Amino acid sequence: MYSSSLPEVGFVRLPEVLKVYPVSKSHWWAGVKEGRYPKPVKLGPKITAWRVEDIRALIASSEA
Repeated sequence: MYSSSLPEVGFVRLPEVLKVYPVSKSHWWAGVKEGRYPKPVKLGPKITAWRVEDIRALIASSEA
């Protein structure tokens, strides 16, 4: 459903993640810290992103 708006491969930043997995920023970061959500990848000193494959897997597991 939501995963169709994601690119096939690559990385997405947090605003795009929250569009397809609608939770608050604080809830998302708490989930990352607790291991419920995928770990981010640092692409630069001020750039954090997530692998599209990890986000698609998260969506698939929550729909199951």
